[in-house]
Amino acid sequence: MKQGLNLDLWTTWPGPERWDEDAVLAKFPEWRQDTSIDNLKDIRAAGFDFVRMPIDPAIFLEDASGKRVTRLIAATIETVDMIHEAGLKVIVDFHSIPSDVRKVGTNQVLADNDLFARYLDAVARVGTALSTTDPATTAFEPFNEPVIDCDPTLFPKWPSLLKRLHAAARKAAPNHTLVLSGSCWSSAYGLAKIDPALIADENVIWTFHSYEPYILTHQGADWTGDSMSYVEGLPYPPDLMGEEAFDERLAAVRKTIETNAPEERREELLTGFNEIAGGVMSYKQVLTMLNEPFDNAEAWGKKHNIPPERIFLGEFGMIRQEYRKEFRMPSPWRATYLKDMTDAAQQRGFPWSVWSWGGAFGITLDDDKRILDPVILKGLGLKPQ
Repeated sequence: MKQGLNLDLWTTWPGPERWDEDAVLAKFPEWRQDTSIDNLKDIRAAGFDFVRMPIDPAIFLEDASGKRVTRLIAATIETVDMIHEAGLKVIVDFHSIPSDVRKVGTNQVLADNDLFARYLDAVARVGTALSTTDPATTAFEPFNEPVIDCDPTLFPKWPSLLKRLHAAARKAAPNHTLVLSGSCWSSAYGLAKIDPALIADENVIWTFHSYEPYILTHQGADWTGDSMSYVEGLPYPPDLMGEEAFDERLAAVRKTIETNAPEERREELLTGFNEIAGGVMSYKQVLTMLNEPFDNAEAWGKKHNIPPERIFLGEFGMIRQEYRKEFRMPSPWRATYLKDMTDAAQQRGFPWSVWSWGGAFGITLDDDKRILDPVILKGLGLKPQ
């Protein structure tokens, strides 16, 4: 694999009370509701050679009957076959997400040993099903972005959990490539803390994710819990319109926080915003920040004799438009950022997959027609349709 695209995790995913309805389970994963094989062939024609296909493990675990799980697994294999028919390889990504409202989210799975054991059972069932597919064109990623071990002062929990995760996935799918990550949101920082000798498996691709610089890639994102909800209009690169114009846009964001943020959080949000804004005042600063995770992953690979083709930039991207907000990032800004990221990966020999096909970070012109944005494709070094 060389150049990939993350498919959607969800678009209109309902609450768990509806997870046994035929209308919800039909054409699982949910993005298939409005997708034809021609849409997937368009991805291949653009120059992508693989997709990373997230499937939400919560629906396999939260009050799930055996009948539901059997149906979900059958639909997963059907979707893998559909992707192969379109000429694409696939990473099946068991993609848990942090949640404070679900019974099963990343936080819960990592904090509860009994739930983690149930998660491993689901990994084993999915892996066993995938073992019937072609290992030359299908890989399995059994966990997305573990949200632990970011604090360097605490004893790391992820290595022992990763060893159990690998054992369950490898037993279920003995011939398939597994995609594994380090801790702390699958960051390069987390990857650097992993000794691959713990796994001792040559049929593993190691992955890291990067969205640096965060202040530019997550503009307007409501779900981050910090100042990013109030940020918009910062160009890429930051000095695109000159230093004075960038300063004016930073000032406008500060004014928005002072005006619209909850009074009890304004000082905290302003302080956080000013801290991250200080690191992106020039293109030179941005490129230094952008390249740091790549440098760390490259150094880790050399230390442990992991060839670059087995180090995978599994997620990167720049927001297109936050849901329900008017501001939309101009495609040329996003294309320049994506070019810088793919250049950084390709210079080191790392394969990559951009986040994502649709959604807030989508690389289509819109989520209905699924037409890939030609400006974005050019930035990725691919072929506009």
